[in-house]
Amino acid sequence: MPDNRLLLATNNAHKVRELRRLLGHLPLALLTPADLGLSLDPAEDGATYEANALAKARAFAGASGLPALADDSGIEVDALGGRPGLHSARYGGAGLTDEGRVALLLRELADTPDGERTARYRAVLAVVAPDGTERTAEGWCEGTVARAPDGAGGFGYDPVFLVPALGVTMARLSDQEKDAISHRGNAARAIAPLLAAWPLVPDATEARS
Repeated sequence: MPDNRLLLATNNAHKVRELRRLLGHLPLALLTPADLGLSLDPAEDGATYEANALAKARAFAGASGLPALADDSGIEVDALGGRPGLHSARYGGAGLTDEGRVALLLRELADTPDGERTARYRAVLAVVAPDGTERTAEGWCEGTVARAPDGAGGFGYDPVFLVPALGVTMARLSDQEKDAISHRGNAARAIAPLLAAWPLVPDATEARS
């Protein structure tokens, strides 16, 4: 029977929880670097989300000998020319907390009218097998940047990412509501059939049911 282990190539506990929810319906044994005693911090210096996600997945697949799934994501604010974008997790410097990065973003948008605060979350998921096989999928979610943080759920920029269709920030949504519309949720749904078709799952038919 084929090995059905898949390594979640991230040290971010928030992303691990989301990916477990989003991919938990597949017949995969989802592992973390901690499960394998791995301590890797691959450079994220690519020019695209895809390049960064692939670099992380390649590093973890090479170190573990298992297929590895990595994420790279960010928030793109139109009034800022797409920033923070690729640098969302390090926006303002490595020493800032999520709250500090949100505060910095709000300061940069302080004089931006409500109608010009459009933004999107974008995510790329990349899966790499030890034999070099690679697959990627992208997802995004359109929104606007709120004037102030609201809500205690989620992480990152969720407290100020307003979903216009729902009238609340991402941080106000339940896990299930967020997963249904989020950039990572959309990317996970796009890549799930690719995972189901791989030899790494024991029964592709079950994965599609």
